[in-house]
Amino acid sequence: QSIFTQRPLNSSHRETNQKSTKLSKLEIIDSKEPELFRFQFPYSEVPKIFFDDLITLLSPAEEIWITDTTFRDGQQARPPYQPEQIVKLYEFLHRLGGPKGVIRQSEFFLYSERDRKAVEGCLAKGYEFPEITGWIRANTEDFKLVRSYGLKETGILTSVSDYHIFLKLKSSRAKTLDDYLAIVKTALADNIIPRCHFEDITRADIYGFCLPFAEKLLILSEEAKIPIKIRLCDTMGYGLTYPQAILPRSVPKLAHAFHKELGYPSHLLEWHGHNDFHKVLINGSTAWLYGISALNTSLLGYGERTGNPPLEGAVIEYIGLKGSNDGIDTTVITEIAEYFENEIKTNIPSNYPFVGKDFNTTRAGIHADGMLKNQEIYNIFDTDKILKRPFKVTVTDKSGMAGIARWINENIPVVKENPTAAISKRHPGIKHIYNWVMEQYEQGRTTSISPDELIAQTKHYIPSLFESDFIHVVKAAEEIAIKIVEKISKSDAVLSMDSEKITPYLNQVVHKEYSIQLLAIIDLEGIRISQVYTQRGEKGLFRNLMTKNFKKHDWFLETLKTKKPYYSDLFFSKYTKILIFTAALPLFNKNGEMFAVLDVDFKFEELVKLINNIPEGIL
Repeated sequence: QSIFTQRPLNSSHRETNQKSTKLSKLEIIDSKEPELFRFQFPYSEVPKIFFDDLITLLSPAEEIWITDTTFRDGQQARPPYQPEQIVKLYEFLHRLGGPKGVIRQSEFFLYSERDRKAVEGCLAKGYEFPEITGWIRANTEDFKLVRSYGLKETGILTSVSDYHIFLKLKSSRAKTLDDYLAIVKTALADNIIPRCHFEDITRADIYGFCLPFAEKLLILSEEAKIPIKIRLCDTMGYGLTYPQAILPRSVPKLAHAFHKELGYPSHLLEWHGHNDFHKVLINGSTAWLYGISALNTSLLGYGERTGNPPLEGAVIEYIGLKGSNDGIDTTVITEIAEYFENEIKTNIPSNYPFVGKDFNTTRAGIHADGMLKNQEIYNIFDTDKILKRPFKVTVTDKSGMAGIARWINENIPVVKENPTAAISKRHPGIKHIYNWVMEQYEQGRTTSISPDELIAQTKHYIPSLFESDFIHVVKAAEEIAIKIVEKISKSDAVLSMDSEKITPYLNQVVHKEYSIQLLAIIDLEGIRISQVYTQRGEKGLFRNLMTKNFKKHDWFLETLKTKKPYYSDLFFSKYTKILIFTAALPLFNKNGEMFAVLDVDFKFEELVKLINNIPEGIL
């Protein structure tokens, strides 16, 4: 009787405790011995999966939403976050959840000074969503912390399996129930919503303890007119989605028992799972489908041991089930991943869905070939639009010529900026690069081809996609010239319009910066209003500029017309016969009125000497 096995015959399991009964004034079965369901959980073997002939039908909650435990359970599986990191992540949760608050709540520890500082920082944001809630053990001392922060709701640890009641707490069901109800009453007395965490429910006696406990919570809630929430905690990840699986592991039957049989309202039920058996997200989605409104999650799935449902995965699942995004900004998911990697220094596995750097990267040549024809063939959805993550390929010996062409089209700037320049896999250069790649692997290579290697090969075989070294140097030299001339134009001396301040400043600039051939300030009529500053010994070459009108010069006319900087191409100076570059910038007074034009000619050769070696504070 293995797979598709019915409930075993002749087991010591008290079957009546796990079957539906008429639920009215239920009493717990105060067993003298713990019920450990050994036929399902033999411990020395993999847990067994059993089925019965009872099929639970879908019964989705009228409304579903997401809650967060990143700062509680999430911190039990990694180094604790700094308070400022928690505040930033909380901001991301607020933005991601959208205006409707799809991410409705976030729970926090309150024990350490670090925890409390984080709570204070998040409360200061004043967001409606996610609502900040606490988490405490079932004792009154912990409850004082919740009161001190004025939180409207707190989670309370209320373990429900006999593994916990008998083996950990060393207590009985009756005594444990009394303790739990006492702390719940304390919360109600202070008008705080208690959220009872039914820890280890997938190994608990559902009809012998859990439902009687829940019924008493319903009665207390009605008397106090304050909602009492129940979080169904699949602490060990034993939950199963199969409609005919038996209790206590069946997620559909658990949801049905609490919501349909007992009548516990969907909006007061929450699912909290763990990923010990790789079922964490599908179990949570199943809880939604069978009557539980809230799915408790954690960013990147961080949580005790194997983790909780990944919040980003739940967001995508929510959109799929609802058929709309309800204002969710899915691109925030990528911002969160970048923050984890860049600021928190988290190493996210590269293949992690939605956030890993290679989650939508293909190395298979046949996939890349399909992508060249239509992205929809091998991309799960428009990852660029939804997550700001365009589909990518990585080149290996499996990529083929299509994969190489795809990589070039995604990564070479000329092609990225001008899609009409895209390279086909039939380009002769692609064949040469492909042959080089295959030679690498024939020689024993096991790693993927790096971007630097691919760029080098592309430069060699498809040089038309790159600027020449000369053009690159020209652009670098021009960037240096632009920084120098912009600093001059914004100097206090020049903006003062005071010749006594301008003259010594400009003279000093030219003598410090040998790349300047000529520097002058021209009024709006084209007349020089400053001296013509040149390098020592060169002033005689520019003698006719002393009285020259610049009204017809292109650089002057363009700057006057647009009131924006003008930068020329390289040309040979008629005075020095060397290669130069002209920069002209408009000068504005304090009222924002243009009053002059700054004209600077740079010596190209001297600028080139400054590439990668321009000292700070050059001026």
